[in-house]
Amino acid sequence: MIHYMTTNGIGNSWVANELHQLANHKIPFKLHAMRKPGGHFHASQWAKDMDRDTHVLYPVKPLSVLIAMLIAPFCFGKKFWAALFNALFAKRESLRIRIAGIAHFAVACHWARQLQHQNVSLIHSQWIHSGGTITMYAAWLLGKPFSFTGHAADLFRERCALQDKVDRAAFIVCISQFHKELFMKMGASADKLHIVYCGIDVSLFSPKQKTQAHDVPHILSAGRLVDKKGFEYLIDACGKLRDQQVAFKCTIAGSGPLEDSLKQRVKDQKLEKLVTVTGKSIMQEDIPAFMNEGDIYCLPCVWAKDNDVDGLPQMLMEAMACGVPCISTKLVGIPDLLIQSKTGLLVQPNDASQLAGALNILIHDKQLQEDLASNGVAHVNAVFDLATCLNPLVKQYKQFLSISDKNPQNISRKSTEAKVQS
Repeated sequence: MIHYMTTNGIGNSWVANELHQLANHKIPFKLHAMRKPGGHFHASQWAKDMDRDTHVLYPVKPLSVLIAMLIAPFCFGKKFWAALFNALFAKRESLRIRIAGIAHFAVACHWARQLQHQNVSLIHSQWIHSGGTITMYAAWLLGKPFSFTGHAADLFRERCALQDKVDRAAFIVCISQFHKELFMKMGASADKLHIVYCGIDVSLFSPKQKTQAHDVPHILSAGRLVDKKGFEYLIDACGKLRDQQVAFKCTIAGSGPLEDSLKQRVKDQKLEKLVTVTGKSIMQEDIPAFMNEGDIYCLPCVWAKDNDVDGLPQMLMEAMACGVPCISTKLVGIPDLLIQSKTGLLVQPNDASQLAGALNILIHDKQLQEDLASNGVAHVNAVFDLATCLNPLVKQYKQFLSISDKNPQNISRKSTEAKVQS
């Protein structure tokens, strides 16, 4: 059994999509979450069932954690003391991170006791910050291998004990070439790094049918209304297009903490007749219809002030799969998806002038629109289809499931055996 840890279950749409595909591949897994999601973006019954069956760690009773800590030395022997020593004395990014890590070690003791008599072949952490700490220590206590997928905020803004996790992981899922290079710089061997794109189910999307042209080009954007999406630069770029007397309209869909400030930015630039911030999220099943309303999709991602960043936005893949030409920024994994002037256009982040220039080019060059759209569909289908792009991960899971079946008492890989054993 693969035990799969997340921050908030299927609160992220692509996590649900990935797990749904793993189920289609007959990979036995149990989904765990630190906290229940505030909501999810699927209306399908399988998603509701997955959400219902998720094992949620928090809130956890302090007394239960204390009892788990007290009896852990008897349950896990020398592995407990080795893991505790690591939590107390191994190199950490800050004192705050160390204190949080000790707390997460205690939670790991509680969780490991729950898993102790279950079938555990591998524990995988989706994100590698706090949930990854719990995962690493629980696997350590149980003498089982662990693996992880790193994304963005967990690797930068909320980095914690990352070097230890890189060193101890049986394998690491890299969501782009950028991520693979990052882990190699941290000393990870190439043989335990596997690029596995956070893809989409392309069968749910199809290029829009050519109908009567819109009166004016329609620019679409969507996502959670937070700093890292860079929506403020799209609004500013729209102001520049207006000043250049370019005809267009723009819709920014999504909800989030920046809704009021983005709407105010639209008003301040007197763009109310051209730019709409909906303030409403889009359900996964409604994305094709939304994309069918647009001529260009633009997601101007930036590195946020708090050091958060998008790894490889799923919404860009979905737009491309719907045959909408895309513009984004040269950031993290996005160049794996948008190949400059072939499958999309890339500009520097935090640059409204460059963004306006790219939008202007694409608005007026119909042939470029068609070329980017057709190439984008082909690229997403070939590289980012969940039916195939998860194959490296499925292969790894099957390997550990096979090892577990052959030797249920010890499934640690040679690369981690010395560190996992007591």
